[in-house]
Amino acid sequence: MGRADARRAQRRGARRAAKSGGIRRLFTWKKMLGAFFGLCLLIMGAFVALYMYVDIPKANALAERQSNVYQYSDGTLLTRTGNGVNRQIVDLAEVPLKVQHTFVAAENKSFYDDKGVDLKGTARGLLNTLSGKGKQGGSTITQQYVKNYYLTQDPTISRKLKELVISLKVDSKKSKEYILAGYINTAYYGRGASGIQAAAQAYYGVDAKDLNVSQGAYLASVLQAPSQYDWQSATPTGKKLVKERWGYTLDNMVEMHWLDKAERDKLTFPTPHKPKPAKGMEGQTGYLVEAANKELEKQGVTAEMRQAGGWTIRLNIDKKRQKELEASVDRQLESKLDRKDNKVDATVQAGATSVNPKTGAVVAMYGGVDYIKHYISNATRQDYQPASTFKPLVLASALENEAKTQDGDLIGVNTRYDGTSKRPVVGSSTPFAPENEDNQSYGSVTVQKAMNASINSVFAQMVVDVGPPAVKKTALALGVPDKNFPERPAITLGTMNASTWDMAGAYATLDNHGKKVTPFIVKSAEHRERTVEPTKGVGSQVISRKSADTVTSVLTGVVDSGSGKAANTSAYEAAGKTGTSENNKSAWFAAYTPELTTVVALFGESPKDGGGQVSLTGTANSGRANGGGFPAQIWADYTLGALNGGSSAQFDLEDVERGQSTVPSSPSTTPSQTASTDTTPSKSPDAPSKSASHSPDVPPPSQSPDVPPPSQSPDVPPPSQSPDPPGTGPDSGRPGQNSADRNPPGQ
Repeated sequence: MGRADARRAQRRGARRAAKSGGIRRLFTWKKMLGAFFGLCLLIMGAFVALYMYVDIPKANALAERQSNVYQYSDGTLLTRTGNGVNRQIVDLAEVPLKVQHTFVAAENKSFYDDKGVDLKGTARGLLNTLSGKGKQGGSTITQQYVKNYYLTQDPTISRKLKELVISLKVDSKKSKEYILAGYINTAYYGRGASGIQAAAQAYYGVDAKDLNVSQGAYLASVLQAPSQYDWQSATPTGKKLVKERWGYTLDNMVEMHWLDKAERDKLTFPTPHKPKPAKGMEGQTGYLVEAANKELEKQGVTAEMRQAGGWTIRLNIDKKRQKELEASVDRQLESKLDRKDNKVDATVQAGATSVNPKTGAVVAMYGGVDYIKHYISNATRQDYQPASTFKPLVLASALENEAKTQDGDLIGVNTRYDGTSKRPVVGSSTPFAPENEDNQSYGSVTVQKAMNASINSVFAQMVVDVGPPAVKKTALALGVPDKNFPERPAITLGTMNASTWDMAGAYATLDNHGKKVTPFIVKSAEHRERTVEPTKGVGSQVISRKSADTVTSVLTGVVDSGSGKAANTSAYEAAGKTGTSENNKSAWFAAYTPELTTVVALFGESPKDGGGQVSLTGTANSGRANGGGFPAQIWADYTLGALNGGSSAQFDLEDVERGQSTVPSSPSTTPSQTASTDTTPSKSPDAPSKSASHSPDVPPPSQSPDVPPPSQSPDVPPPSQSPDPPGTGPDSGRPGQNSADRNPPGQ
């Protein structure tokens, strides 16, 4: 390197050193420490200014809470709730000391020693607010009291800062006993109860002074999530969580030496009483309000927010159609029941959900005889099986997955299956051989005929041909909930749990040509501080139009000449399916017109405390209460009125899948002696040895065509030329007849 290069390198080094030294001089430890302390002083100054600026305000408008207004879709009044606050202030001295301690143990163990605030919890709450999560975390009892009594529930930064300052001031000026009394007297416990006295009455029917420590621990626990932790309406997860919190509260009391360990070990969970609905919620009103509130809860409008009042909530419920549905249940069911002197009639519960398939709006709903008398909504309950109303979803999955039979035939309307009763399914690692109703064997039938007569053996094989996981995937996409839903052949009988609301969504999706329909009841919800956007009722294409329209084509046959005949009328075009669960514990009719999708169900529920599922057989002294009986009759009566006497609208069906069929070359005419008991799988569902002509109780095919009616298959004779034989569709709309879609025992 030359001297010139060396000098240049030396100059560059000097410049870098000077630059580095400048940065070091700029960010010295002293300067950084000074900046940090300066920032701290700035924050402290701001806080002092805030502390001086914010005074303890007057109590918020608890005593001036507004009512919430619930309206029909046209804006007319349904009901008002919360005109007054369900609260009665009690002195802390009236509350047993151990019950007082349950609240401290559950919410704030350091309450008696802290200064009224939890800086970590407040910081976490501010971060949650900034990140849009809204919920605060770790607030002290003092902070919660301040929020309830002086401020609002709004998750804003300004409210959190005010809460912090006011809490410090309240703690310095008021005793801990005063604050605790204020907290338990202002907190919202659910069931419309604000304050411990109202809560004690709502959950246990006693005064606050008579609460025991176990009951107190439950009330202290339920404060964390009043709607989710109400034992009588909680989900299994909610029950598990509140029970854990109840135990956590008592364990904390032992830790704080407020409860003896031996006494703790003897305590059992105090199951709350069933709730008593508020006035103004009689009839169907309570069911409608409850459904709206649950929907709002999912959208972030908590029970506490609703309790503050001032909401105008408009429902999608069409006033005229709602009245039509109520009148139809009265005419077609209630007027025929003797609930006083007939033990079976006393168990009958009806539920229904009616949806606009183009929007998802719930236009009418029937929750039970009276919200005051029967708190559980029969429209939204998910503890019964939908039975054979699930079979159309099996077909939808077969079509969507382009499934084939064991013979390699593409499944469609005219594909043939073996309808022999107790026929073992072929191709499954799980043995399954369901019995048809009355053990009747049908032999070789088309999918159309199998749906009309709800033949269990056919759809059991179809589930295997498609694959249970694929069937479940389709069902979930259509809207069936994943409740007690195993992946095995028996699902063809609708052995999972679902509500009329759920099934209305699934059938509305079929009605809407495969575009997902999610039922929703809240049209709008407005408050001076917030507006809630309604649920999106129509989503993406979850199955193809071809699959959905093919299922609709088949289901028109069920109404025209199958088990749904009770709904057949020239006043409208309809497609539907009956369903009757094992031991006749539930009976369903799920059907739709181009403009309206409605699901009606009956449930057998023991009137004894705690309920329990019982058989509907003998309802109104009419034998079996099958899906083609009362449910279909209610559906037809309601639909006629809801459509103002009828409608000329027709299903716009495209590209209906006819399927393929392997036709037996020479069916035998010799009756089979083993048709109902043979458990040997046939290689082909259409094997002549298991054909319909082999079963003496089934007429030959020439007498019983199983092809679609003319509207679906123009190349076949109309039903008038070849009627279905009597008795092939026991869910035929005649009350008292046996049901073709009964789940066999044990399935």
